Amino acid sequence: MARIAGVDLPPNKIAEVGLTYIYGVGRPRAKKILEAAGVPFQAKIKDLTEEQIANIRKIIESEGKVEGDLRKIIQMDVKRLIDIGCYRGSRHKLGLPVRGQRSHTNARTRKGPKGKTVALKRKTKKV
Repeated sequence: MARIAGVDLPPNKIAEVGLTYIYGVGRPRAKKILEAAGVPFQAKIKDLTEEQIANIRKIIESEGKVEGDLRKIIQMDVKRLIDIGCYRGSRHKLGLPVRGQRSHTNARTRKGPKGKTVALKRKTKKV
């Protein structure tokens, strides 16, 4: 099992898809990495040699931030927005859509599941 950037890659996936399990690596970036390493896109992770895995690991480290470093940078960016008190920061703080989407009826991903309304019991008159 190949381990790159602290992530165990699934052995039965093709290399292009397997690399997307690393946070910060999508399909386009995975293609560029494999092309630079000289690895065929359709090769399975389990079929890669140690040399190919080492090349991929070296390219990922040199190319940019992935996994923990990238998560930390994004988290600090959001914290900065909240600290300066801008509109985007306030939306992050409240857990609402940040990029101007409608929130009156949709936005269930950000807002969470609907709160259930409790039906009021009718009070009966006692005679």
